[in-house]
Amino acid sequence: MRILLVGAGGVGDAIAKIAARRDFFELLVIADYDEFRAERTLAWIRERHGDDVASRFDTAQIDASDPYVVTAVALEFDATHVMNAVEPKFVPSIFAGALAAGADYLDMAMSLSEPHPSDPYSLTGVKLGDDQFAQSGDWDAAGRLALVGMGVEPGLSDVFARYAADHLFSEIDELGVRDGANLVVTDEAGNEVFAPSFSIWTTIEECLNPPVVWQKEEGWFTTPPFSEPEVFVFPEGIGPVECVNVEHEEVLLMPRWVDAKRVTFKYGLGAEFINVLQVLHLLGLDGTSPVRVRSDDGPVFVAPRDVVAAALPDPATIGPRMTGKTCAGLWVTGVGVDGRPREVYLFHVSDNEWTMAEYESQCVVWQTALNPVIALELLATEVWQGRGVLGPEAFDAAPFLELMARPVADGGYGQPWGLEDRLA
Repeated sequence: MRILLVGAGGVGDAIAKIAARRDFFELLVIADYDEFRAERTLAWIRERHGDDVASRFDTAQIDASDPYVVTAVALEFDATHVMNAVEPKFVPSIFAGALAAGADYLDMAMSLSEPHPSDPYSLTGVKLGDDQFAQSGDWDAAGRLALVGMGVEPGLSDVFARYAADHLFSEIDELGVRDGANLVVTDEAGNEVFAPSFSIWTTIEECLNPPVVWQKEEGWFTTPPFSEPEVFVFPEGIGPVECVNVEHEEVLLMPRWVDAKRVTFKYGLGAEFINVLQVLHLLGLDGTSPVRVRSDDGPVFVAPRDVVAAALPDPATIGPRMTGKTCAGLWVTGVGVDGRPREVYLFHVSDNEWTMAEYESQCVVWQTALNPVIALELLATEVWQGRGVLGPEAFDAAPFLELMARPVADGGYGQPWGLEDRLA
C-alpha cells in the first residue's frame, strides 16, 4: 500500500504519527499546501522512531483545490490510496483527483450539503454526501473503492452501528450518535479561553446548517439548529452534558446499510459555544462567499469564515493548554438478540494528557485520526474489500473493533472501546 495523505494539519499530522507505529504500508507521502508542515511531521517521526521508520515516509507540496494537481501528485508517488485529511470543501477536488489517478480514496467528512435557496429547512437541496454517492457507479466501474466518512464521527460511530445490528440487537429503534467532552483550554495565565478543539470552519458548517434526522416512515428531514436539547451522561468521569441536534454524516450514512426506525446525531456544544456560533451567524461571519475588505495593499476579497478561522487558535496547537477527555459514541435502543428490550452505549474515550504524551497531538484530532489508520490497515490486509462509494457500515465491524482494542504487544492498537448496558 502506498498512501498519499492530503493535509498535514492537526488530523493529518496525527494520522502520520499513528501510522509510524504500524508496518502495513510501503510508503506514506505527507502532502500539504505548506510543505513545511509536512516536513515538520516527518521530522517528529524521524526523531521519535529513527531513520528506518522515517524512510517509509516522504513529503510533497499539493494544492488540494485542484483535482489535476491531486492526480499528478498521486501518480508521481504511484499512490494506491488517497487519504483526505483537509476541510470538507476540498472533497470534490480530491475525490476526482484520486479516481483519475486510479487510486482508492478515504475521507473523514463527506461532500457538503446545499440547502434549497428558497427554504433552508427543505431537503430538496443537496444532502451531505449526495455528490459522492452520485458517482458510485464511476468508482465501481473503475474497480476502485471510495470509503467515505471514516473518521471518528462519522467513522467509528458507524462501525458501532454495524456491530450493534450484527451482534447486539434483533430490532433497532434508534441509532443515536452522542458526542461529549469535559475539555478545558486555558491561556498562559490559567484563564479559560474560547478555543475550538476542531476546525472552526467545519464546526460552523455542521452546527449552523439545519440538522438532519432520519425516521423510517418519513425518511430524512431537517430541524432547526441546536434543536431537541437533552442531557446525556458520558462515561469515564465526563458526566452529564447537554447535547443538541447538529447536521452530521452519520444520519446520512447509517440508514443506507443498517435497519433502524430512527437515526440522530447530537453534540455536546455547551451554552457558550452555541452563543458564539449564533453571534457569528447574526453578523454574517459564517459566510463562505468572499467580501471586499480594505487592506494596506488595497482592496482584497476574503471569505468571512476564513477570517474567523485565521483569528482563532489553530486546533493543532492547543494541546499543551488543554485538559480533560472527549467521548465519541453511539446510543442504541431496541430489542436485544434475546428478545428483551435493550439500551446500550458503545463508546471510545480519548484523554488529552495521554495523547499529548504519546503523540504530541491533542485528543480530539488524535481520536479522529486513529480510525482511518485502522481502516487503511484492514484494506491493506484485504480483511475489508469493496468497490464503489461505501460507508463504514458496509464492512464487517468485528475485525475493526478487535484490531482497535487488541494490545499493542499483540499487534493491535491498544485502544479499548466500551459498552454500557443502560437498562441493567
